[in-house]
Amino acid sequence: MVENIQRYLNTSSLIISSNLQTNQTVVKEFFLSGFQGSQVLRNVLFLLFLLVFGGTICGNLLIIALVATSRSLHTPMYFFISQLSISDILLTTNIVPKLLPILLNNGGTITYVGCLTQFYFFCVSEVFECFLLTVMSYDRYVAICNPLRYTSIMTSTYCMKMTALCWLFSIFFSFIDNITTSTIKFCGLNTINHFFCDLMPLQEIACSDTFFIQIIMYIQSLPAIIIPTVIIIKCYVYITITILRIPSNISRQKAFSTCSSHLIVVSIFYWSIFSVYVVPTKGQSSTISKILSLLFTVFTPLINPIIYSLRNKDIKKAFQETLLKYKHNKLS
Repeated sequence: MVENIQRYLNTSSLIISSNLQTNQTVVKEFFLSGFQGSQVLRNVLFLLFLLVFGGTICGNLLIIALVATSRSLHTPMYFFISQLSISDILLTTNIVPKLLPILLNNGGTITYVGCLTQFYFFCVSEVFECFLLTVMSYDRYVAICNPLRYTSIMTSTYCMKMTALCWLFSIFFSFIDNITTSTIKFCGLNTINHFFCDLMPLQEIACSDTFFIQIIMYIQSLPAIIIPTVIIIKCYVYITITILRIPSNISRQKAFSTCSSHLIVVSIFYWSIFSVYVVPTKGQSSTISKILSLLFTVFTPLINPIIYSLRNKDIKKAFQETLLKYKHNKLS
């Protein structure tokens, strides 16, 4: 890996302009090292991620189409699921198309502006998912703990407003993250030991003090990660208490099945997020960090539609009805 990086640094066409007033250099491109290994391993990973990318796009587009066209799916829960699919498509199209050539070429370059752009859309999709999963937890809380008032509380207007707020907050927080990240100074060292532009790998190659940036990120994590996590836990505590009070075993199983898919998605997402960004990573190897990042940037967008489709009778039924309509129209 070191030889490849040194070879790249010696022969790179990196554009570095000299700033005579500050006696610093301005990095115009970065080198993403990706996953170092044999050509065979990288080819296998390329095929795997290509298949995952195709499955992610098809699966999430299918859910969006089903929710939009099937009247039986015009409910708050499925509306939120379709929004989650939009976020997953945004995330995977932001990361994977750049990751694939990096695997084939044993690394690849990305411009400074392209790096900040990738980081911005990554933040938008991740922060949006944090907020949306919180709203979905509240939706399940109302459905199980207050079912008689569910239709009056979770109206279509209310759901659209909540979703719009999730998008606006994610755009706002991501904009602050991007502006803060753009203040990092780089003095010639341009090799990012990662497969996409993320904050921590950028901080590792910074030549300026990043303490102020870390403070801002910790402050932002309170409304973006910590508070949503607390709300989700609180909702599921009340949900669990309510379900345990149901006398019938069949009714308890039915009530739990309505929120089990969401609970699985929440667990996978927040476990990977906390493992990479919240829990201290001193001593954690870069390979482990990359694998954990792969979980929520590449595989989670594929897992989400699988969980919501395989464990959901309504989506299965809507899909079968759509196929029957297509076959009927084709024959007629």
